[in-house]
Amino acid sequence: MPLGPPAITETKPVIAYIGLGANLGDPAGQLRRALALIAALDEVEVVQVSTFYLNPPLGPKGQPWYVNAVAQVRTRLAAEELRRGLGHLETALGRVRGERWGPRVIDLDLLLYDGEVSRTPELVLPHPEMHRRAFVLAPLAEIAPDAWHPVLNKSAAQLLAELAAADREALKPMSLEESERCPV
Repeated sequence: MPLGPPAITETKPVIAYIGLGANLGDPAGQLRRALALIAALDEVEVVQVSTFYLNPPLGPKGQPWYVNAVAQVRTRLAAEELRRGLGHLETALGRVRGERWGPRVIDLDLLLYDGEVSRTPELVLPHPEMHRRAFVLAPLAEIAPDAWHPVLNKSAAQLLAELAAADREALKPMSLEESERCPV
């Protein structure tokens, strides 16, 4: 999906991690569509994807459960350009920004980018809430247990282990068959 000339930061690609989530429509289908679109971005290669996880919603009561996953990508795009591309994909998939932590057809968050620490109006790296969320840390630790949080100086596996057991246990890994027949 061309977004104009990519802002190349490196001659050598870097590793980044993207959190995916949805709880409206066909959540697992939305994640699969988002992954295909991410893979089609210029200068982005999807390296691996976690299991899809079913989890209770954060925020307003009465929402359907979410389906979440994490993708590891290799890219030469600048972090800001990758985030901008993810925003375009959210729009293309029908995301309309509304209530904070409200229901959504898709959510794509840049979690980690090559150990970079950044705080701008458009992008905060690492993602400011990732270390508190089992639905981010469990899939991240599944595919990259040693992925490093450059502010907290801990791995994804360490951060996941520090979460309350109830938070970890609320997640339900979905089988391939379950993810294909979702909606929740």
